[in-house]
Amino acid sequence: MTTCIEEVKFFKKLVENPEVKNPKKSIFLRKKAFTSIILLLIFLPELLIYYGKIEDALFLYAGILAVLSLISIFLKDQEICNVCQALLLLPILRFINFSIPVFSEVILLSFVFIYASMIIPITILAINQKFTYNQLGLKSKKIICYFLLSIFIGLILGQIEYSIIPATQLIPDLSIINILKLTIVMILFVGVIEEIIFRSILQTRLEEIYGSWSGLIFASLIFGLMNSGCGNLYKIFYAFFVGLLIGYLFQKTRSLPLIAMTHGFINIFAFGIIPHIKSEFVLF
Repeated sequence: MTTCIEEVKFFKKLVENPEVKNPKKSIFLRKKAFTSIILLLIFLPELLIYYGKIEDALFLYAGILAVLSLISIFLKDQEICNVCQALLLLPILRFINFSIPVFSEVILLSFVFIYASMIIPITILAINQKFTYNQLGLKSKKIICYFLLSIFIGLILGQIEYSIIPATQLIPDLSIINILKLTIVMILFVGVIEEIIFRSILQTRLEEIYGSWSGLIFASLIFGLMNSGCGNLYKIFYAFFVGLLIGYLFQKTRSLPLIAMTHGFINIFAFGIIPHIKSEFVLF
């Protein structure tokens, strides 16, 4: 705890040091430097996860959770606090992810438990930081067009993902019931929750610090690194590319339904439809 408090004091001094010749420019640069240091804290445990050191990564995430919490409490700069609170969602997501077992017979149920658990901290953060409906992307305009576009993008990227790393089949067959179950889980749970975290909240806050393009890139980097658990470097780069594309779509449309459906359909094709179609072709 003492170490965490000392780190917070160091960060606070870095951001709030008044001895500057050009206050506005200096404060802006210090905010960017400070935020960059915080982002590096997220990269380290994800690197450990990539190399299979799960216990060490979770221990480090526990320290990061404490540091980010203390910064959010004691730092006066609201923009930095907003970023720290947004990043708090990542260690929470990791803890839930590694704490809930994967069900051998109903593997989709594990996704429901993991992402449903994130609704509470997301709601608290969104209310506390006074996110608007526009910032979150809660729009219903052009929903039919976005639905068709998301299927098209999902099909292309799902095929690419399956080619990079052949995915595990999450459903036993392509019956209507199984496809419907997969669609509900991947869009309403995985798609919606991950896109709120990485795009609506994190990307929005990073854009305020770094600007539109840099904020998009950093949010996409974190999204890519959060796929380190697969232990596949190609998967991480692929996830970074997908994060850039989805983040760009969010910048242009500010539509959470579009990006949630796009994310969901990528998983539906990669983990459900394409593996079964490929296996049927192999049999014949």
